[in-house]
Amino acid sequence: MTVGHDWAFERRLLRPLPDEPSGTALTLTPRVDRYAQVMVRCCQYSVPARFIGHRLRVKLSASTVTVFDRDVVVARHPRAAGKGVKVLDLDHYLEILLRKPGALPGATALVQARAAGVFTSQHEAFWAEARKARGDAAGTRALVEVLLLHRHLQAADVLAGITAALSVGAANADVVAVEARKVAGQRGNGTPVLPAASRERVVSLTGRRQAALPGDDRPLPSVAAYDQLLGRESS
Repeated sequence: MTVGHDWAFERRLLRPLPDEPSGTALTLTPRVDRYAQVMVRCCQYSVPARFIGHRLRVKLSASTVTVFDRDVVVARHPRAAGKGVKVLDLDHYLEILLRKPGALPGATALVQARAAGVFTSQHEAFWAEARKARGDAAGTRALVEVLLLHRHLQAADVLAGITAALSVGAANADVVAVEARKVAGQRGNGTPVLPAASRERVVSLTGRRQAALPGDDRPLPSVAAYDQLLGRESS
């Protein structure tokens, strides 16, 4: 008998494949620690901060770590190699960073986001301008608000919004959101998205108000009259 002859005989005896694929992932139920991380096979993976203290279901496969809250996927990471490795997603900590903006500069999640190219040069430029205009704490909060836009808008749209806002010196998350939604709307309507240099310039409301004010030709105030008080002896 040849192999081909045996296969032709055995194939008739095989049962059909099941309708649902059988999973090969290992299921675990770790508890989320106070750092919004779960321990899976000696490595730590971040989850959204709202699950701190909760027990979640994790499916560990050869290449991925998928975290579920009931049947909803709340986090997905590539599986780490080795022991003691932390795999963190900056997005999982944004609500905490809104309350504690001073924790962002030294955060491991920020280091990993930069290394992965998720935290781009546009984010860096916005952060620098926002801190310059508002101070470290308020400027960092403005950056976090911009990062939250990535949950609802495409990354390219948010980056375009940052570029447009910075072009008029507006390190403001609301301006970024408006400009990002303009780009998203153009794409949704089938309108070609123009490069930043070709799009209509963002209107500065402050500049427009100043341009509408009438000219002021009054002389500058003078305090020379108060100099006579300097010659009087104090009583």
